[in-house]
Amino acid sequence: MNKSIIAAVFAAPLIIFQPVWAHTDEQLDTMSSPHGGQVRAAGPYHLELIAKDGELVLHVTDHAWQEIKNDGGEGKANIQQGMAGSKITVKLEPSQQNMFTGNGEFQINPETVIVVFVKLPEQDAYAARFTPLKPKSVGAGKKSTEGHDHDHDLQHEHH
Repeated sequence: MNKSIIAAVFAAPLIIFQPVWAHTDEQLDTMSSPHGGQVRAAGPYHLELIAKDGELVLHVTDHAWQEIKNDGGEGKANIQQGMAGSKITVKLEPSQQNMFTGNGEFQINPETVIVVFVKLPEQDAYAARFTPLKPKSVGAGKKSTEGHDHDHDLQHEHH
């Protein structure tokens, strides 16, 4: 067989399925998140951050939203309070099957940027950048069939 035909046969599935792999921040911001937080893709993971004043909860799943066990994992979050604001680091500890949690003295405001670093045993380390109070993109917060806002319910579930 011709080498270019073989290359085309192997490349076609990659081209067809490429959108499944490409998770941009903008695309993720249009989707409902399982726990009401902001989601970012980081390597083979989806990281969902729920940030409140003084408390961080990070859920780790694969790209099919299946929980990833975090036993023996470690993490940290660098929290920047605006352009000229203070920067603090919060250690993230494994908590439950696929969660990391951390506490510190910080306030979440519209300028807050949080960079999370996660390392699971025998895996590469990954990082993701979050802006927890960034407004949702158009198309987010879709109504459920029961006529109420699913995202709103998820956020109240965790307060």
